[in-house]
Amino acid sequence: MTIWNLGSINADYVYRVPHLPRPGETLPASAYSRGLGGKGANMSVAAARAGARVAHLGAVGHDGGWMIERLMEYGVDTRAIDRVGEASGHAIIAVAEDGENQILLYPGANHAISETRLADRLAEAGASDLFLFQNETNAQARGAALASAQGLRVVYAAAPFDADAVSAVLPLLDLLILNAVEAQQLQAATGLAPGALPVRDVIVTKGAEGATWFETDSGDATDIPAVPSDPVDTTGAGDTFTGYLVAGLDRGFTLRQSLDLAAKAAAIMVTRVGTADVIPDLKDVEERFGPKA
Repeated sequence: MTIWNLGSINADYVYRVPHLPRPGETLPASAYSRGLGGKGANMSVAAARAGARVAHLGAVGHDGGWMIERLMEYGVDTRAIDRVGEASGHAIIAVAEDGENQILLYPGANHAISETRLADRLAEAGASDLFLFQNETNAQARGAALASAQGLRVVYAAAPFDADAVSAVLPLLDLLILNAVEAQQLQAATGLAPGALPVRDVIVTKGAEGATWFETDSGDATDIPAVPSDPVDTTGAGDTFTGYLVAGLDRGFTLRQSLDLAAKAAAIMVTRVGTADVIPDLKDVEERFGPKA
């Protein structure tokens, strides 16, 4: 099986600061690094490192060759990544001493994905495959519609949150993943609580408080406990969670087993500084939590 991930690819420029900047404030940074990022790339790397076969659907500019090479190094199939005239997407990330972060994002090539080429790529997918996407690219509704029509399991990580974008694809989804703030925003926009959404499975992540899995068919809500850790950088933790979750599903785990695996991977991720380049692999998870992680 294959995870087809329609996702952003960014260069992350990360600055360590004593605290997140306030309006009008200039802060000296104590450290700087450049790495591979973007919610889509992070999820692809996480899923590949969790043992899944991942084909990334996306685009970079003329300056993005190093990002394609980095994805390949991490085991991601990059043949469906196009090079376009727009500059590659990038993010300016401030990370405070307490691990909190602030991000300024330029989408660039991530919003120049060809819907025609996307359709051609997804024509290769099989009904047992999984389609993953998030809200940092164009062509989301088109990709979800194509995947749903072909029988793929459609998974949406609704970040960065946009109520209109989520509402447009809700009827196509099999699994929706969003954080607690996003769940509140979606409820305000639709009038529907997570357990009442027209999606069979809804996951609401709550950081250090874990997550809640809503099975809308039965009305059940299951709390998934967080794994204790000492965070130093929360950047990419949610993407790691999502990548491991879909990888677990791709490998035939139940949703509950996949959620437990994702929580363990995210607990490791928050102890590391960086994004895609430091996402833990399955060996890291098994060494810390045992082979049945």
